[in-house]
Formats: sequence, structure tokens, C-alpha cells
Amino acid sequence: MVTPANVADSVAARFLLWSAWFALNLLQKVWADKAYQGTLVDWAKETLDLLVEIVAPPPKGEGFVLSAHRWVVERTFAWLGKWRRLSKDYEQDPKSSETYIYIAMTALMLRRLTRN
Repeated sequence: MVTPANVADSVAARFLLWSAWFALNLLQKVWADKAYQGTLVDWAKETLDLLVEIVAPPPKGEGFVLSAHRWVVERTFAWLGKWRRLSKDYEQDPKSSETYIYIAMTALMLRRLTRN
């Protein structure tokens, strides 16, 4: 989901979780950055019966500390960055950005399916 810069991530997260829960009724657990801790976790549990697990580095980490499941997001951003149109923010409309992300991920999945 792509939103304009003036929409806070914690606000957009509720709409995204609601949409994902409605579309994928098997969804039980979501990993989120520490920016989402607080009321979003409680709202998801009470409203959607959905567990939102906050992935954060240890409080006293020195230097680089690998956070569990963080590599999944970073790897996906790297895949998207390989697409020239997504390497920079060229789009003015968030829906265009979201559409190009769908195209890029569809092409990635198709390439993997046809590789075998």
C-alpha cells in the first residue's frame, strides 16, 4: 500500500491491516517495525483478532544487530530497487507507485515460476 507523505504510517496501517484481514481471512500474525507499537497492536488484537509482533533491535545493542524478520523487508526493497522506474520516486500519484510495485512483483513471481 502506497500513501502520500502526509499520511502517518500508523494511520495507514489500520486501513492496510483491515484490507489484508478482509482479503486473507487466514492471516493471523503480522511483523511490524517499532514505529507501530502502541495502540495499533491493541486495535489489531481487539478488532481483527490479529497478532502484531513488533520487530525491534535489543535495547542495549552495540553496533550492527540483526533484527528477526527485518531481512525480509530489506530484501524486498532491494528487489524493487532493481526496477528502473522504482529506483527513484518518479511518480506524483501514489496509485501509480503502487501499480508499478505490483507489476514488478508479478514479473518477479512469473520469472521464478517459469524458471523450472
